Amino acid sequence: MTDPRFIAVFDIGKTNAKLVVHDRVERADLFVASQPNRVLTDGPYPHFDAERLWSFLLESLTEAAKRQRVDALSITTHGAAAALVDGDGLVLPILDYESPLPDEITDAYERLRPDFTESFSPPLPGGLNLGRQLFWLQRRFPDAFANAHHILTYPQYWAWRLSGVAASEATSLGCHTDLWAPAAACFSSLVERAGWHAKFPPLRSAFDALGPLRPDVAALVGLGPIPVHCGIHDSNASLLPHILARPAPLSVVSTGTWIIALAVGGSLSGLDADHDTLANVDALGRSVPSARFMGGRAYDRLTDRNPTGPTDAEIDRVLRDAVLVLPSGGWSLDPSTLSPGERAAAASLHCALMTAEMLDRLRADGPTIVEGPFARNRLFLQALAGLTRRPVLASDSATGTSAGAARLAGRAATGGDAGVAYATPPTDDRIILGLERYARSWRRQSAVHELFGRATNPG
Repeated sequence: MTDPRFIAVFDIGKTNAKLVVHDRVERADLFVASQPNRVLTDGPYPHFDAERLWSFLLESLTEAAKRQRVDALSITTHGAAAALVDGDGLVLPILDYESPLPDEITDAYERLRPDFTESFSPPLPGGLNLGRQLFWLQRRFPDAFANAHHILTYPQYWAWRLSGVAASEATSLGCHTDLWAPAAACFSSLVERAGWHAKFPPLRSAFDALGPLRPDVAALVGLGPIPVHCGIHDSNASLLPHILARPAPLSVVSTGTWIIALAVGGSLSGLDADHDTLANVDALGRSVPSARFMGGRAYDRLTDRNPTGPTDAEIDRVLRDAVLVLPSGGWSLDPSTLSPGERAAAASLHCALMTAEMLDRLRADGPTIVEGPFARNRLFLQALAGLTRRPVLASDSATGTSAGAARLAGRAATGGDAGVAYATPPTDDRIILGLERYARSWRRQSAVHELFGRATNPG
């Protein structure tokens, strides 16, 4: 059978959803459609607009199929989301993880959740721990929960809608859910204690083709019975091409709404629940020490969602005068006195400092690869290299999650050409010279020992 070349990837981020057709040979996105990922506030609680996303997927697939060949389908989504389904569809809306959950369930849930040394999943606000979502839904809606045939993590929900085959998958189960034991590579004790084990379908690899596209969907969008792959958590989709291309140790910084640092080849022994470090699980089933903060969202807010590339003079002013953004999101001075370029420079340096602190906590080693929007942010890349004193490489892919998810189709698991290239940003001695004093000022005002507590994950 010919190795699939043109892969349609349904890529759902927290902010936007995309349908991308990726050419694995040319490493190019040949078709891209996107729309905002809307949260609905009607119904019993804030939830994702699954039907609008489904309509967008069908419309985009139809348009893509008119323009060119599509050989396979893959899915990647943000974490901390799950669907409860029966034979017909959702039995409850898919809860938005930023929704606050009632405090009264905390004590009961804490008695069930596994110890950090088992799950490597720190306690997080709102519904960022997926187990906490499920526990609340089971208590609040016991009949609907009991009627659910399956608990499907988010990529696998869309794979199920497309193929009709239900599956569980480790990268989504292993992202701060409390549901997975990374060192043992199995479900955590929470799943058994809560009585959920029977609702999780069989475990499948992210690379597995679950089945062909459902005949009714294929006819509707104008495609044949192309394979639908199991799907993957988005930060692990970003990680995948790099672990196929390069030996450990290395670090990957996946950027988007969240900035996520993953230290491949690192040890779990240095992880600390109190500082929001955790273990992810990569597509090959290995534990990966990780940390994250909402850097993309912070950058958008700090630049009023209209960033302007800073000039050399604006960067010099920010470094010289120690114009700081603190981890709390506050400024060291009145930001209305800054030009748009100065705001962008300070926001970029803030994100670089936070990322460097994460990598230090993870005891990262080897080169650092940045992918996603910040791979095109020259100041961020240069500052990160200066702060970590290790090589920083920029991935050539503008859509890291989509390109990574496309690697699930075909023979990606065997390695070889991982379909990624890297660029080394030029060194700017002016920035390197100004960084040390700037970083000292930032750390002094930031109380670094509290950088990565629960407050860094607004819920």
